Amino acid sequence: MSRSHGVASEFGEQAWAAPARTPLYYPDSVTLIPGADPAALVSRIDTAVPGASVKDSFADLDLTEAGFQVLFDAQWVHRPANKAAGPSGLSWDVAGDTDALRDWALAWDEGNGNADLFRPELLDDPADFVLAGHSADGRVIAGAVASRSDQVVGISNVFALDGGPDAAWPFVLDAVHSLFPTLPVVGYEHGDDLAAAVRHGFEPVGPLRIWTHVGQD
Repeated sequence: MSRSHGVASEFGEQAWAAPARTPLYYPDSVTLIPGADPAALVSRIDTAVPGASVKDSFADLDLTEAGFQVLFDAQWVHRPANKAAGPSGLSWDVAGDTDALRDWALAWDEGNGNADLFRPELLDDPADFVLAGHSADGRVIAGAVASRSDQVVGISNVFALDGGPDAAWPFVLDAVHSLFPTLPVVGYEHGDDLAAAVRHGFEPVGPLRIWTHVGQD
């Protein structure tokens, strides 16, 4: 997502980080190992521009002295590749051009004014798949983004216009199993969305924490 917005980033030994502010809803840094050095991590991101955030992948940092507060706690979730998905009742495809991506983004956004977050450059990334679930008349009514690695498929941006994640997950899991039948599905969720993921076969496997920068006292 950062690359699609022209934001450079870099993997370090302890964390991935972007020195310029990342797109809305996306972290400025993600820890890669337990016990990352908070000062070193914060030094690699821009805290002068409001809204900086850190994905604390192991929920083991204390960033309060750097002006951060906890936005929410969540759980990593995992679903085995061989676990069958239930019927979704939706036809689906992968958004393959700018018009399809725009239709998907407008459905995801639901009129909140952030549809431009998903830029056409995202379609150039061979590891990202924008999954669109369609109604009988062809409208996008559910969706998610699948990000494939060699070992897993990460899922984010799960939505359904009617019925929430319980309506979205069956189609998403059907699509992912069709595209990547040998790969497990992973992501992170919290609150009611975590409960929905568990209902659809995911298992919580560890905590994470999202921090947001609020400035120094």
